[in-house]
Amino acid sequence: MEFRPRNYSAEEQSHAVTRVRADDHPLSAAPSSALHLQVAVVDHGNSDFFDPLRSSDDDGAVSRDVLLEVDNVSSVGLSSEASMQNSAKEWTSFNRILMQKFPVAKMISVSSMSSAIIKGGKMYEKASTSTHLEELEDPQKVAEDGAKLITRNEYVSRLHELKDEIIRAWRASDRVTTLKLSIKVARLLMDTTVLQFYPTLFVLATDIMDTLGDMVWERIKWKAEFAEDGARIYSLPENFQASDIYSDAKETCYNWFCKIGAIRELLPRIYLELAILPCWRFLTDRPEESFQHMVMMTRGLADPLASAYCRLYMAHCIEKFPTRDKGYLVKCVNDIKNLLSWVVSVKETANGNIIDNKRLLVSLMEPTIEFITKCIFKDVTQKQVGNILVELELGRNEVELFGNFPCVSIVLHHLLKELPIEVVSSSAVEILHVIECSNDYSFDQCLNYRLLGFRLCESKSQTDILNTVADKIIQVVTQYDSLDEYLKVVDAFLDIIFQNQMDNHLSTVLEGISKRACNKGPTEDELGSLQSILVKLLSYYDGLQEILALNHFLEILDVMYGSSRSIVNMHILNMATRTACIDGPTTIQLLFEISQALHDDMDFLNVKDDDNQPAHLISRFVCMVDYGAEIERHLTFLVECRGAFGSITGLKETLIHSSNCLAIKSLKNGSKHLGFVKSCIAFCEVTLPSISVPIRQLNLYLETAEVALLAGLVSHSDGLINSALSCLQGLDLMDGSRMPIDVDGIVSSIRKLCGLLVMVPGNPEQGATYFAKNILSLIDLQSWMKPKVRTKIFCAIVSLTATLSQNKLPYHGKVLGNDHLFFGDSSYSNELTLLAKYVVQNLVDAIQQEPSSAARGSLALEACNCIATSFIASEEISPICTKLLETAKSCLSHNDRYLQSTVKFMDRHWPSSSIAAAV
Repeated sequence: MEFRPRNYSAEEQSHAVTRVRADDHPLSAAPSSALHLQVAVVDHGNSDFFDPLRSSDDDGAVSRDVLLEVDNVSSVGLSSEASMQNSAKEWTSFNRILMQKFPVAKMISVSSMSSAIIKGGKMYEKASTSTHLEELEDPQKVAEDGAKLITRNEYVSRLHELKDEIIRAWRASDRVTTLKLSIKVARLLMDTTVLQFYPTLFVLATDIMDTLGDMVWERIKWKAEFAEDGARIYSLPENFQASDIYSDAKETCYNWFCKIGAIRELLPRIYLELAILPCWRFLTDRPEESFQHMVMMTRGLADPLASAYCRLYMAHCIEKFPTRDKGYLVKCVNDIKNLLSWVVSVKETANGNIIDNKRLLVSLMEPTIEFITKCIFKDVTQKQVGNILVELELGRNEVELFGNFPCVSIVLHHLLKELPIEVVSSSAVEILHVIECSNDYSFDQCLNYRLLGFRLCESKSQTDILNTVADKIIQVVTQYDSLDEYLKVVDAFLDIIFQNQMDNHLSTVLEGISKRACNKGPTEDELGSLQSILVKLLSYYDGLQEILALNHFLEILDVMYGSSRSIVNMHILNMATRTACIDGPTTIQLLFEISQALHDDMDFLNVKDDDNQPAHLISRFVCMVDYGAEIERHLTFLVECRGAFGSITGLKETLIHSSNCLAIKSLKNGSKHLGFVKSCIAFCEVTLPSISVPIRQLNLYLETAEVALLAGLVSHSDGLINSALSCLQGLDLMDGSRMPIDVDGIVSSIRKLCGLLVMVPGNPEQGATYFAKNILSLIDLQSWMKPKVRTKIFCAIVSLTATLSQNKLPYHGKVLGNDHLFFGDSSYSNELTLLAKYVVQNLVDAIQQEPSSAARGSLALEACNCIATSFIASEEISPICTKLLETAKSCLSHNDRYLQSTVKFMDRHWPSSSIAAAV
């Protein structure tokens, strides 16, 4: 068995592709190269495959037409039925949020007006002279004097029972009982003893009202379409007229309105009439005329809370009509505004208990304003908006909108939230004046300024308007002593300041934040706004140096803490790592401290945020640091990072890569830095054992060993290669337990190791093939070494021995290679030959053990090519190659390209042999 001599330089030249200078860059869009870039692709009639890159312009045009068609369809208004379904979904969602917004205690008091809830037991009558103001002044006393306690769950369960009783009575055709029980439920809405419970009571009670309304509607509709015997006599269209309704159905409908109109209490009468309000369609073609009557009736309700929620239910019922007249809802808002004007009329200097209860009352009334306002501005035209604002007393006419007219702050807030953005943009200055005039405790004035800022960001406004608004806002916030109010307003207008490059305002804002935040640290609530401001600031600028140049930025950053600080730190790291490198001692130190703070927040460190999780950003920061020529300082930095970020597993790999890069950088500057290279190698040797993933640890050992060889540090490289082999020995511990083994990755690493061993000088004491024999010893010890894996490793060792046998190696390290150390040494050649002979025999055996026929054929061809390129044809080698080709032929198709190319190769390079003929 004799190795085939190789001339690597000559082979490289003979196999190199001839280079021809191109006239144009292959990716250039120049016309001269356009024709050369076209590639003809044949689909072979496959119509199932669509390649978007080869679609013609016509196809693109068709696609655009389809998209336009879809857009046109989506822009068409919804049908009345679909619109009603959407309104119903919005109402359901609103009710769910309403109940969640005002949770109540387990025990609630029930007044005498809620007698339907308590079965039996003595009731304590509340004096008729008691007013709602008394309830606000001392609700506990009123509860003790005129109410008894019941659990919340009992109250809710009783309401569900009443609903079931109403439905059962209806199905039994007992309309009288149905109406009586419904009146009892409606009376419950007169009880505002426990303010926080009223929204829940409203949701449950109006659900029963809606159920009654639906049953009455279906009953009258049935009488209009069917005879007494059940025969259909008419089918009502969706937009039916009152003239389509038979007199019997009209009489039934009129009878319901009469019975409800006879209810003595005003509030139950209003609710029940609202419940069957859609039934006016059976009596008149203009059912909306009844709206005015309902609006006037609600003005007779003295209790502010009950009155506001009654108007809320009215808005819900009016939404069931396809009318575009918003005047009735506007009157509801004006009426609620008048109620609130009375509620907020109590001065701040009054009794604190009254103020607190009135604030609670205002917060309970807020959802009614929110919902009704949404209904008002839903699908309105520009002209309607002007009319609405005039009716709301916020403008003299449709042109002069938003004059100096005060408005209840909370009403103004929800109006501003629902106004079309075109109106907000064009009237921003006027809206500022209205906000300035509307300052009461119903709603924080700063939140209206804040809302205006966010609304202005929704569209592009005129520059002069934005400048005026920004100037005014800066004047306003300068007067704020509270950091919370200051931050809330500034946060909303920061985008406007950025987009219009108002650098002078930005400086003022940062100075104001620093002044207020540094005196007394921010609270948890203030941190959210502060975080939002700094994140916007970081998003606006391109580079970290621009941020660091801003006055007060670092001062503001220092006062932050907790998760908000961690989020800002992560954005800073993200910005810093978007550049090519990170240099400058000051910048590096700042980012190191930021990374350390981020690392110390362990709860935050374990939370992933797509690809920008903290651990990833810290590792990327460390990788991008560049101290330039100060390589010693850079290595010190890596040592500090290892101590500071020890819990980040992936960072250790980054540190080793960076240390190896520093060593290579030092080698390029000459051998005078050999001591520094040794320090880098030592750093890696200390860090490597802490890598937890064996396959990564193996590759890093090999990487570091290569660096050591390039530096001529043979003892270090030998130790690192031995450590790499130890990693291979430990891999079996992972089999079938904690994680699957990446067998292909291991084979690739072993091949890399064999390539590295070409440069490693043989040890006179242990032999030139010491490391190769250690690799072979692992094959029989590891359970994951299947025949396929063993075959590939055997082939790698055969190639290694063939390479080491050459008089001139293909590449060298900074030390003498075996071609110089053992040149002409017969014992060295014999050692390589004996090892190769042993490996070849085991290689053939391993192939025969492969259970898969196709895999066995491919492995046989791979081994045949390896042996043929490594050895000279001889009586010892030829039978082995013949056997391998026969194995491949028996396992693979005769038309297999790999088989055919191997036969041609053997014909060309081993013409004297009988291998090809045998195949």
